[in-house]
Amino acid sequence: MQFYPIIKAVHIIFVVSYFAGLFYIVRLFIYHTETQDKPEAEQNVLRKQFRFMEERLWNIITVPAGILVLATGITMLILNSALLTQPWMHIKLTAVILLLGYHLWSWRTLKEIQKDQYKMKSVRLRMMNEVATLLLFIIVFAVILKGLFMQYWYWILISFVAVGVLIMLIVRLVNRKK
Repeated sequence: MQFYPIIKAVHIIFVVSYFAGLFYIVRLFIYHTETQDKPEAEQNVLRKQFRFMEERLWNIITVPAGILVLATGITMLILNSALLTQPWMHIKLTAVILLLGYHLWSWRTLKEIQKDQYKMKSVRLRMMNEVATLLLFIIVFAVILKGLFMQYWYWILISFVAVGVLIMLIVRLVNRKK
């Protein structure tokens, strides 16, 4: 158990890096799709730069950080398998599975946008960017609140739904002209 706190610290560091990568990659997708409104010469320059930035971010930061998050998370579960009996951990792992789905969506979107085959509007991408935020909320609250998370699950669920709706409304309101 002496390695557990070190593994946990490394896990937290790479969670921060991984989410930074997820947040920024979708932001780059947004900027990339917004080049459609630019003159062709400017489009070509900007798209080339965005392709470069997206590829670097994904391959050098996001994917390696995600692998290290999974590796350290699995290691912690092996070192302390009692965590798997905790209901809050079931919630966290469910959110992590959803996050893996979001990761796959981001990877597929990256492949499409790199080939200029992606047709989603930037406002929709802005809304998709908030999915990672909501999953981060669920994961952090489950880990920090533990038993309280399960005790007050209905209020927490209502709060997360309300926050999700509020975020999506704000995104739509701020971007209503796009």
